[in-house]
Amino acid sequence: MASAIVFIGAGPGAADLITLRGARRLAEAEVVLFDALTDPALRDLAPQARWIDVGKRGFGDSTGQTRINALLVRFARQGLRVVRLKGGDPSVFGRLEEELAALAEAGLPSEVVPGVTAALAAAAGTRRPLTRRGSGRSVSLSTAMTREGRLQAGRSADTEVFYMAGRQLAALSRRLREAGWSGDTPTSVVSRAGWPDQLASEHRLADLAAASVLHAGRPTVVIVGVGAGAVLAGDSQAPETRAWAATPEQTPSP
Repeated sequence: MASAIVFIGAGPGAADLITLRGARRLAEAEVVLFDALTDPALRDLAPQARWIDVGKRGFGDSTGQTRINALLVRFARQGLRVVRLKGGDPSVFGRLEEELAALAEAGLPSEVVPGVTAALAAAAGTRRPLTRRGSGRSVSLSTAMTREGRLQAGRSADTEVFYMAGRQLAALSRRLREAGWSGDTPTSVVSRAGWPDQLASEHRLADLAAASVLHAGRPTVVIVGVGAGAVLAGDSQAPETRAWAATPEQTPSP
């Protein structure tokens, strides 16, 4: 008899950012299909399970979506308890709709357990709320690249958050200024958000390209607008380029 497949958001980095519900469901798994950006320490929650790497890596080796869909269906039809473990939240740039569609076509039940997405970890790590009373009423989450490899960026909210933007910082700066953002707009770049080695840097939008070397080769989130603005005493509203490794004991200094 087929079992339900559980999609679990692993959270944005370190294993302890998974939700309690996610941890409980993961502990019940017999097979775990996991993404590239999930913490290996999560294996401790399901040591009895078979763990299969189906990660997608930008500009590198990746598991095809058709194969992932087929594995989900095959293991579920074997009556195994299957977990699809996704970095961040399954519904935010996680190809969730394609996998749910494959299961629906096969007549298989599923459950989705939400997780913390990278934008929230980046905001927490930099101590910059994405919304502000009276000035930041809207937030937009976007992927910097389309499937065809084209840069997409505009101005649709008080705070814009761009995922998978690390290779496009110079082009992103140019496109956003063309869309009406000022070159002095506060911008935060956060790589490996939610991990112990998280790195954050602050820039003017016009100087965003300066972050390319600092964050090279690391999964990167870019925050533009109100959510990247100053909230701590002494911070500048249009900061010079600066960087810090965010830890609970460390805060950015001017």
